[in-house]
Amino acid sequence: MSSLGFNDPLTAIASVVTGVAIVLSLIKYYLYLTCGHFTSTRKMDGKTVIITGANSGIGKETARDLAKRGARIIMACRNMETAKQAQEEIMAETGNTKLLIKHIDISSLPSVRAFAKDIVATEPVIDVLIHNAGVAQGFNNKVTPDGLEFTMATNYYGPFLLTHLLIDLLKKSDQGRIVIVSSKLYQFASLNPANINSINPINYFSLFPIHLYNLSKFAEIMFTQELARRLQGTKVTANCLHPGVIDTGIWRNVPFPISILFKPIQMCFRTPEEGARTSIYLTVSPDVETISGLYFRGCKVHQLNRRVQHVARQHALWEASKKLVKLTDEDPQI
Repeated sequence: MSSLGFNDPLTAIASVVTGVAIVLSLIKYYLYLTCGHFTSTRKMDGKTVIITGANSGIGKETARDLAKRGARIIMACRNMETAKQAQEEIMAETGNTKLLIKHIDISSLPSVRAFAKDIVATEPVIDVLIHNAGVAQGFNNKVTPDGLEFTMATNYYGPFLLTHLLIDLLKKSDQGRIVIVSSKLYQFASLNPANINSINPINYFSLFPIHLYNLSKFAEIMFTQELARRLQGTKVTANCLHPGVIDTGIWRNVPFPISILFKPIQMCFRTPEEGARTSIYLTVSPDVETISGLYFRGCKVHQLNRRVQHVARQHALWEASKKLVKLTDEDPQI
């Protein structure tokens, strides 16, 4: 008899597996109850929304919901094949044919500029800009041709540049909104703009494989609050959110053998549909029309830690970021 009181090893293993399954199920149920619910049927007819990374995961589910509400959606995607598939699927399901696909590699500054140039030339107004695209790199970082660390370029610097280039179109909206999909994992990072290796860690290596992801999310929140301050007096708001830990393609870069251990944990993740709810809330709800610079979880405001709300560092990050993305005097200013 085993020390646990079982007569044979198979019974013991079966009992442990059953116990783990029950615990995971309870966690999954708790996450469902706390993921936030937005039940408004408010329509978005006549509104133009840009969603980066709308070909899969949270972005795709956000596009699906907004399409049902009648919005005109620009799906800004890197993978045009999966974007086309998502477009056709959503159009067939919703009957909304006002879905456009445009290419952007958000990690590439020239690609961001080309996308923005196209939008400025073809769109009279943008009502909502949703920065949804993101990546969680593994142990090793990569450097883009622009000299930026890849995760930071994708999650922060690309959105920073795109916001500047489209800000004039957002200001033409009756009530422009900028929505930034961040993460509560920002809590495990810190950023010092005075140190170039902190804000552009091209030589960084960590035994903690998603530290760069955490760092980029920290930067996103600092950006959101500085952006909100600079937009005071305009009709444009900026808010960020934690969607929950979601089972999306963002985790495809988790390296082996951690990926093996990661699989059972993924069973507790929320679905992309659940993860999209707060993005949809911040895009649609009239309750947040005048709210700006805040952080949301489960469709509710959540308090941020003091470290990420350091006003002087937020300003310093902004100024350093302008140089790193090569903003010019001819570019729109915020």
